[in-house]
This record gives sequence, C-alpha cells and structure tokens, in this order.
Amino acid sequence: MKTQEIGQSGMIASRVALGVMRMDALDNAEATRTVAAATQAGINYFDTADIYGFNAHKLHASSERFGQAWKLAGLDRSEIFIQTKFGIDNDYDAEGHGTAYGYDFSTKHLLDSLDAELEALQTDYVDTVLLHRIDTLFELDEVAEAFDKLESSGKVRHFGVSNMGPWQIELLQSGLKQKLEINQLQFGLMHTQMLDAEIHFNVADDPAADRTGEILPYSRLKHMTIQPWCPFQSDTEYGPFVGNPHFPEINAELDRLAAKYDSTPNGIAMAWILRHPAGFQPLVGSMNPDRIRQIAAGADVDLERRDWWSLYKAAGNRLI
Repeated sequence: MKTQEIGQSGMIASRVALGVMRMDALDNAEATRTVAAATQAGINYFDTADIYGFNAHKLHASSERFGQAWKLAGLDRSEIFIQTKFGIDNDYDAEGHGTAYGYDFSTKHLLDSLDAELEALQTDYVDTVLLHRIDTLFELDEVAEAFDKLESSGKVRHFGVSNMGPWQIELLQSGLKQKLEINQLQFGLMHTQMLDAEIHFNVADDPAADRTGEILPYSRLKHMTIQPWCPFQSDTEYGPFVGNPHFPEINAELDRLAAKYDSTPNGIAMAWILRHPAGFQPLVGSMNPDRIRQIAAGADVDLERRDWWSLYKAAGNRLI
C-alpha cells in the first residue's frame, strides 16, 4: 500500500482509508475480521462519526464496534490513525426512533460529542476530527474555543471539515489557530462533478455555477487532502456500480482494464481515483474483507493516461 501525507499534518498514512459507518451491523467477530483484513491490505487509517449507528439505532454504535474490533485485532494504537466527525445533532428515543434536529457547532456540543467518541473508540485521543457538514448558525469563536480545548488537552491532534466549499472553509479558517487539513467530499467514477466543472469551463454548457466547481483547485492550492466518500456508489437507486448490470459500459471498461493490469474491477475503480494528482485519500465503506482487499490493491495500480480518460468517458461523461 502506497502512503501519503494527509494535508500538511505530518501524518503519513495509507492512500486508502476504511470508513466504518456500517460496522454497527456486524458482531465483534465480523468486525474484527474486517479490521484485520484492512490492516493486512495496508490500510492504517480509519474514519467514523458520532452519528454512525444507523443499524443499532444508537449514537456512537459504529465507533463502539470499531473500538472493540481494533483492540481484538491486536492493533498497536500508535500505528493506526483514527478519525471521527462531529457537529450533526441527531438522537434516538428509548424505542430507537431517530430524530435529526439539525447541526450544532457550539463548544459544549463538540466537546461532549468528542468525549463520547473517545469512550466508544477505547482511546484517549483521535488523530483527526472533522466538522460534519456545515452548521449555518455556527459562531466562529465557539468553534475556535472547542478546537483549542481539544488540541491543548491532547484529545485531538489534527482538524478538518466535510462537505464544505472554499468560502465556508475560508470563513472557518479565519478564526482558527489550527490548519484545516482535510475535506470529505463525494467523488468517484459516478460522481465526477469536481472534474466536470474544470473540463467544461468556458464552453456552451459551462457549469461554472456548480457548487463543486472551485473546490478541487482550491484544495490543491491549500494542500488539503480530499477524502472521497461513497466512491463506489452510483448516482441512482441501484447502489454500487461495480459488477452492476445496470451499468454495462463502465463495467465492460473496468473488466478490460482489470485484465490489462492484472487487477480486479474494484481495484481499477480505486486506481482511477488515485491516479489524479490531487492526492485523494478515498474512504472504502465496504465491510466485506474480500472486497476491501481488492479495492486496497488498486492503490498499487498506475493507470496510463488514456486508460484514465477511457474510464471517465465510459462512466457517461463527455469531453469537449
């Protein structure tokens, strides 16, 4: 597994990370096998969030399962990176019915949430915490106070955001001592809006007003690592696109290139993301050990330029 620096943090981590959102659906043995498979494939970076527990109908449930799994897998805490997210105000009642109240970047909410995550994860610090989407009601001094307390206490080492645009990031950064190192954004072969906005700039169908149009060059200029989420999901109700008969053109090209590079369609789909010089660190959401291994192996595939473009086109995108 190739590695890279995350933002300008000094963290040298695997180019592929494992997202554990669905881990609350596994039992301890299954979760441990999943974590072990990921680490054996070279993955040492794990992402979660305080709200992940959709199967168990409980906040912090996926983090709790991961916290048990990394211990049972015998991992050395100093050799893995754990990342969580906070700032969404969700909760469940006694019957397990969830309610999304909104967003909350208040100092108290962020501090309380992080403490609960540390307990669930069975660790006294996380390597990174991200603000989970944007709270339009946020007070900059409250976010700054929370970040300062989390950093000075040693509970958080690095900070970032998710699903935010350049001006939201600039506003936050203006009041923070800590550099925002990461932005999580949806991206993959079937979610190419960031690329489309660049390729179609100043032409008849110019999508310059597209909300994602500036985030890719901005992230590269600011040395922020983009972490693509759901990189294998289609943009329809059909779910993952790899091996899905609803997407024959992209799968035919994935099969062709898998044979050419002695890889798998999953590996090629991952290699396509990693070929971009922006230095993406994709989040794999699968809990299937075999699929995790196939995807992780894609980090060692170097696609030729024409093969990269052929996949872009096969996914339904057009060139000028």
